[in-house]
Amino acid sequence: MYAEDDLLPVSALQHLVFCERQCALIYLEGIWEDNPLTIEGSHLHERAHGSGPRSELRGDTLIARDVALRSFRLGLSGRADVVEFHRVAEGGIRLAEADGLWLPFPVEYKRGRPKKIRCDEVQLCAQAICLEEMLGVGVMRGALFYGATKKRTGVVFDEGLRADTERAAKRLHELMAEQRTPAAVREPKCRQCSLEEVCMPAPGPRGRSVRRYLHASMERNLAGLDSEEE
Repeated sequence: MYAEDDLLPVSALQHLVFCERQCALIYLEGIWEDNPLTIEGSHLHERAHGSGPRSELRGDTLIARDVALRSFRLGLSGRADVVEFHRVAEGGIRLAEADGLWLPFPVEYKRGRPKKIRCDEVQLCAQAICLEEMLGVGVMRGALFYGATKKRTGVVFDEGLRADTERAAKRLHELMAEQRTPAAVREPKCRQCSLEEVCMPAPGPRGRSVRRYLHASMERNLAGLDSEEE
């Protein structure tokens, strides 16, 4: 169990699973670069949170927006874009906003399309584990809404995904404790990252080696010292 001061952002899990270096650049070094894709993602989250009421009842679904989350077991806290509460006959919880029994169903909004790496699913599963700990009820399913497809992708929080999520949460705490940014390794997925230019700047002019650059720099410094002595 973690203490309140030890809690790390739930959203950091998505970055960690996608790329540990990206996660460290953002959460250890405080580096962030917007591009059209990240701006589009921010707008999608804003639309999900909405400017209307924080919760509304639509038939057998109660929609709650911008929901605070925390899990002392995983050491995480954050906010969910949307948590739907679906009315059930049994096995649910009672809510102050409506009569009956209800089961939580987290929905996370993402720009783009479903990814091969299960980073989005891990983030959503962490939200489900937070809800389970907070509300004392099992959360077995959720959904990811992707802006490019305008469709939901259902997610089942099975044992495999839960194990991946717990490992990711543990690794996140280790990474933050190490205070060390992993070395850069270029991969095809780097093209999707807004930090690509910061993480791995474009190489200099062709034929210019690091050795020659350092040698020239040393000569300039020595020349400066000589002029000071004169």
